[in-house]
Amino acid sequence: MNKPLVGAFLAALLLGAGVAPAVAAEPAGSASEVSAEAAPQTKYTAPDTVPAAKAVTFAGTVALSNCSGSVVRSPDSAPTDPALVLSNGHCMESGFPGPGEVVVDQPSSRTFTLLNASGSGVGTLKASKIAYGTMTDTDLSLYELTSTYQQIEDSYGIQALELETAHPTAGTAITVASGYWKRTYSCDIDGFVHQLKEGRWTWKDSVRYTPECRTIGGTSGSPVIDDATGKVVAVNNTGNESGQECTDNNPCEVDENGEVTVREGINYAQQTYNMVPCIGAGSTIDLTREGCALPKP
Repeated sequence: MNKPLVGAFLAALLLGAGVAPAVAAEPAGSASEVSAEAAPQTKYTAPDTVPAAKAVTFAGTVALSNCSGSVVRSPDSAPTDPALVLSNGHCMESGFPGPGEVVVDQPSSRTFTLLNASGSGVGTLKASKIAYGTMTDTDLSLYELTSTYQQIEDSYGIQALELETAHPTAGTAITVASGYWKRTYSCDIDGFVHQLKEGRWTWKDSVRYTPECRTIGGTSGSPVIDDATGKVVAVNNTGNESGQECTDNNPCEVDENGEVTVREGINYAQQTYNMVPCIGAGSTIDLTREGCALPKP
């Protein structure tokens, strides 16, 4: 995984972008993570001409103590709803949830540094609970904050990033915006992976990036933003660091026939459209709502 960072010791230990999910890694120079049956595992071939990408900023992203994240909302969220922060399941302060484990409504007082468009920290947001977290089928966490969307906008002039409601398509120009490193990575969606296996975990219908997005540790939990719409289509979570097969920090791709492919140096994200139906009134995560595809406890 694009591992989370936990101080200098873990920074060295968790370098890179694999399942020890995308944990924070060593600093790098400036640069430009589900439905199992959703999309074929085809590789995208870039067209001869590519339209200019829409500028993506850091506004609405956050830095965690060990990972990246973003303040997000569904299209139906109300200004008075408690705001939600999206990150990875492997970035939770309680540690990596095991296969089959789902965390819901767990009290949390975690803090997040809110960034403005240029990447400067403008304030501190505080969680009231981990509303949802898992590393089963996907790798995500949703924190409910003590502030509403309106309060954040009034205090800092920053709006939440909107979650896309539809499955993304191969060839989409995207930007991975890391609040931890205050760094962005620009590339395209190369395709989708039937199953992505890393160590003990298996994720479904994962997004595979084209090679330009060389995410590192600490970028875990970064929003993956559609350049054309500005909406969040996935959450960055891992990458194959050294060419090993299906080991920690070296995820492998498994197709519908069980054939395994290893792509050294390629990074991945988990789609987020499937969690939108799970978000109800007042930012409540309701796993029984129609269309909610997130794993249940």
